[in-house]
Amino acid sequence: MAAINKTVREMIKEKKSKNSTNQIMEKMVPSLLFVLALISILTTVGIVLTLIFETVTFFSRVSIIEFITSKEWYPFFEENASYGIMALISGTLLITVIAIIVAVPIGLASAIFLSEYASDRTRRIIKPILEVLAGIPTIVYGFFALTFVTPLLQKLIPDMSIFNALSPGIVVGIMIIPMIASLSEDAMSSVPNSMREGALALGATKFEVTLKVIVPAAMSGIVASFVLGISRAIGETMIVTLAGGATPKLTFDPTESIQTMTAYIVQVSSGDAGYGTTVYYSIYAVGMTLFLFTLIMNLLAQYISRRYREEY
Repeated sequence: MAAINKTVREMIKEKKSKNSTNQIMEKMVPSLLFVLALISILTTVGIVLTLIFETVTFFSRVSIIEFITSKEWYPFFEENASYGIMALISGTLLITVIAIIVAVPIGLASAIFLSEYASDRTRRIIKPILEVLAGIPTIVYGFFALTFVTPLLQKLIPDMSIFNALSPGIVVGIMIIPMIASLSEDAMSSVPNSMREGALALGATKFEVTLKVIVPAAMSGIVASFVLGISRAIGETMIVTLAGGATPKLTFDPTESIQTMTAYIVQVSSGDAGYGTTVYYSIYAVGMTLFLFTLIMNLLAQYISRRYREEY
């Protein structure tokens, strides 16, 4: 009997010990998660503050009016240097527009096929293959644009420069297809089957159901995927650095050599300017401009997603 009582006491003690351990873990886990979340927030704050402080230093040497309104970007001139961000913005937007022209129809068509027409087996095969594009390093895309796409385009457009906006724009579009296709397909797949069945019961064809019921119902997610794709195209670096050239100019001719904001940052960061020079601080001003572009696009995507989201 004593042995049994002793065993029961030991079991009670063990249970209390386990409970106390669980209580300690329950108290520690929220604190640990808070510290990890705080690290990410502090990192973001540190990056933003660095951009702000260094940008202020740049604008103490260069007029912000010149930076915004000037159409020429010649920072490496010893005399009469010009810092007109419009030349870099035009190159960035030109690449982005070409990328969206390529990515939006292909990405949306892929999403419609996967969501509405493909069988489960086909979807399980095609979707992972499509998403493999997202795992390819961007520098590989850059060499692909320079060594394959550009020579191919030069056969069609003989006067086109080896460094141009058309080739990297097309390849950037190919790169963001998985993002648009995957997010759009998820949005369309979330539409209840009852809406499809109801439209089919009223006599609509499969194509009519897709265009007039499913796509409008998933429009918030589809548009959000477009905006995020645009944001990704604006921030692309290696493809435009390798294949776009380093000629900042205010032009909308896709066959000419251009330079984007990210390509300029890479050029200066590779050692073309000494620390503490105006050219050095210019990369922070360009980085702040790029940050504002991507921030606005991400906020726009969130707004569209919340404003036009359909709940079923």
